[in-house]
Amino acid sequence: MATSQKPDNVAAVMKVFSILEGLAEQRDIGLSELSQRTFMSKSTAYRFLQTMKELGYVTQEEESEKYALTLKLFELGATALQNVDLTRLADAEMRNLSEATHEAIHLGVLDDDPRQIMYIHKYNSQYNLCMQSRIGRRNPVYSTAMGKTLLAWMEPERARGVLETIDFVPHTQHTLASVEAVMDELPSIREEGVAEDREEAELGVRCLSVPVFDRFGHAVAALSLSFPVVRYDEQKRAEYVRLLHRAGMRISDGLGFHDYAFAGVAETA
Repeated sequence: MATSQKPDNVAAVMKVFSILEGLAEQRDIGLSELSQRTFMSKSTAYRFLQTMKELGYVTQEEESEKYALTLKLFELGATALQNVDLTRLADAEMRNLSEATHEAIHLGVLDDDPRQIMYIHKYNSQYNLCMQSRIGRRNPVYSTAMGKTLLAWMEPERARGVLETIDFVPHTQHTLASVEAVMDELPSIREEGVAEDREEAELGVRCLSVPVFDRFGHAVAALSLSFPVVRYDEQKRAEYVRLLHRAGMRISDGLGFHDYAFAGVAETA
């Protein structure tokens, strides 16, 4: 592979992928053969392989000293594919929610940082006065309904471990300010199947959120409905939750999970 006319950083990336492709062609391979296949010196190939080993993408057999790919690339691909399937499956249900409520609808995941929720899909509010957001934006888990939803479906020890790494910043006077304040909410969230943000992330905005499960019953995403407080009607809360649970159930069903059992959700299918 000719890389001499390319900037050093681009050439390095191309060499990494050349090595990955060479390793993918054969179950295990020695340094000499790999360097020949990738048209790079043994010392260069070795340097890249050592870094890839440290990152967990490559393993080396002790006796033969041959290299092989780990499953980490597969895991990355599976995660990306899951998110593609997730947004595709969620789109119709989010559109239905948008049409029923005219409010902002968001789909979020934890991605690689469990301290932050990341928006991966959205439908904007049909009103001028609305929550400001964008796909790819991240917000802290402790101050968002979606974040608290996904914390609630973690093992308590893991949720506490995540929260203990967080520097709690008071976004508003309503923001939960400690690990215990968040942990105290999680059991009731899991029991009812819905989390709330009561102006904790942004003054004037309330959110309701429910989980989305994969085929193994893991909460892989959260679905939310956001309102300016001037349009939030507490008397309609049960209806909002019913609509969210119906959408969450149908998305989860599309991912292979068929036991979405929150109060009243079966009647809304």
